[in-house]
Amino acid sequence: MATGRTHRPATRSRGIPEATVARLPLYLRALTALSERSVPTVSSEELAAAAGVNSAKLRKDFSYLGSYGTRGVGYDVEYLVYQISRELGLTQDWPVVIVGIGNLGAALANYGGFASRGFRVAALIDADPAMAGKPVAGIPVQHTDELEAIIRDNGVSIGVIATPAGAAQQVCDRLVAAGVTSILNFAPTVLTVPDGVDVRKVDLSIELQILAFHEQRKAGEEAADVTQAAGTTNSAVAAKREDSATDQGPDGDVPAVMPA
Repeated sequence: MATGRTHRPATRSRGIPEATVARLPLYLRALTALSERSVPTVSSEELAAAAGVNSAKLRKDFSYLGSYGTRGVGYDVEYLVYQISRELGLTQDWPVVIVGIGNLGAALANYGGFASRGFRVAALIDADPAMAGKPVAGIPVQHTDELEAIIRDNGVSIGVIATPAGAAQQVCDRLVAAGVTSILNFAPTVLTVPDGVDVRKVDLSIELQILAFHEQRKAGEEAADVTQAAGTTNSAVAAKREDSATDQGPDGDVPAVMPA
């Protein structure tokens, strides 16, 4: 079976923009759901809504793949699944190593979606000698002393770092030196890598902080709306009182000007 070390995705050589590449997994997820429901075709509007983008952007993205759909019919779901999977390199086997088998690393090892998406967890690696040999998700954990040999023997080009921040750069350096050219980093730190090595960072705390910002902004807007509404009500009451005072006579109980 082909491995990640000898087969690379064709997206860069074909000039597909990085923004489009980032959206391809969204389209693939939506298309896979349609395929599982045996839906044969889908319109750009329906697929765009399922993927959370606008239809014009979707059609532009698919034009880079050479796929334009059929007017009045839409896109063939199964063909698009194959086409996007091929562009993402998911029609072949990608062996992956996960380094750092704490709570997060163990959760990643137990994630069932890797295999169905073209990834095979080739090894689990941890620096704790007490972890060596213990099975996690049915795979025995191996010590970091074996990292280079594991990468070489399994033809690994993708590494996942789930270590504490202090150990992440050293692990990264060893992965790169051993031949890994793509890294998914869950450690809360920025990694320095040479040209030719791709790093994707996943930081859950940052994502939560961004959500907190939006929640705070929404709360501020709601408070501003309440204040504005209260101000409008107070102004109306004051105006009504002024009108009432103007309509009263000198004694304050009869109109100053009687109707003719």
